[in-house]
Amino acid sequence: MLTLFGSNSTLNSTSGRFCDGAQRRNFLKIGALGFGGLTLSQLLQAQEDQQRVGKSNSDKNKSVIMVYLPGGPPHQDMYDLKMDAPSEIRGEFQPIATNVPGIQICEHLPQLAKITDKLAIIRSIVGAKDRHESFQCMTGRLNERLPPGGWPEFGSVVSKLQGTVDPTLSSYVNLSPKMRHMPYNFGRPSFLGLAHAPFNPLGDIKKDMVLNGITTERLADRKRLLVSMDSFRRELDNTGSMDGLDAFQSRAFEILTSSRMLDALDLSKEDPKVLARYGKGTDKEQGDAAPRLNEQFLLARRLVEAGVRVVTLSYSFWDWHGSNFKIAKQNFPDFDQALSALIEDLDQRGLLETTTVVAWGEFGRTPTINKDGGRDHWPNVSCAVLAGGRMKTGQVIGATDRLGGEAIQRPVTFQEVIATLYHNLGINASTVTVPDLTGRPHYLVDDGYQPIKELV
Repeated sequence: MLTLFGSNSTLNSTSGRFCDGAQRRNFLKIGALGFGGLTLSQLLQAQEDQQRVGKSNSDKNKSVIMVYLPGGPPHQDMYDLKMDAPSEIRGEFQPIATNVPGIQICEHLPQLAKITDKLAIIRSIVGAKDRHESFQCMTGRLNERLPPGGWPEFGSVVSKLQGTVDPTLSSYVNLSPKMRHMPYNFGRPSFLGLAHAPFNPLGDIKKDMVLNGITTERLADRKRLLVSMDSFRRELDNTGSMDGLDAFQSRAFEILTSSRMLDALDLSKEDPKVLARYGKGTDKEQGDAAPRLNEQFLLARRLVEAGVRVVTLSYSFWDWHGSNFKIAKQNFPDFDQALSALIEDLDQRGLLETTTVVAWGEFGRTPTINKDGGRDHWPNVSCAVLAGGRMKTGQVIGATDRLGGEAIQRPVTFQEVIATLYHNLGINASTVTVPDLTGRPHYLVDDGYQPIKELV
């Protein structure tokens, strides 16, 4: 085990600090990361020992970016405007034409309207529960307590089945900060174990989320660590000690000393024109959920470009029980800019065919506008937008009734969307299984759920 101390580090046993002021909990012990006594090399060994399903040359560069909109976005005001409905349902926004004849979306989403040929808009997501939580978006499931150990998130399943493209990268990265409403948060591998938990560079360090990039203490410490490790590694190489490390210890060193993940998270390396295209948004917390931090979308692109398989992020707060249209006028333009920039950027870099993007929330909003000018919870129907992944885009799937309250054409379930994401990564969700804590195999989706046929 290698323990890195600060300069002039001697321990004061009463204060729990070393004399350079650093706390003991901040010291990085290479190989012992505190995961229930498991070392990093042991976690890597466990990950390597687990089965790899669907891993082939054709899928090794495929990825998914999932944008979670906590609180439930108003489908009637975004992609499914009801101009023939009464005013108390219709609202105040007008539809605009998109670049696909016959498809209209909200006037406050003009950038997405310009690239609708690259979008698949689902107006008929059904089967939600009236619960403010990320669980069903992250898993497609409705009961988080079954099977034993809980159902793992999509990104953790992909980590389990396909592993990493590059041993110095995490397969699953969660860019979301810690949100005050706890069920909005995600990043749980459940019965798959800690080896498949996402790398989370933000966590609850919200104060360190800045508009010119991510400058958390964690990443700053990593920069200093890299300098120290480079020196340490040269000494090992010179003495031949590296030859004595087993493959998994060597891989642990690769992860800890590689700058590839750090480079992907360093927005100072990005073209200023690209930064401007994504926009700033705001780092101010929205409600009890996430900031509208547009640069998360750019980080997601940089991460999949580096080779990360699954990137998740949370964007803003969408539970508008009052002042629906006032808040929408703030949210929609930032969201429009960030999502359209991501899709165009991926396309221009030749990554859109291999990267699937989905943006959705846990449920929809009521057709009727309440006395406070808001829309309340509505699990009966909601919406989603997908792009990339060689899907058949430039179309709308499903339809709701005149009031936008019920799906009347082609209802689409959460599990169908999840099955589509797996399909785009080269995983057959109806035949592949993962074992729970008892060893019992579980299919990735329930019987009868298939990828969305209109898309694949």
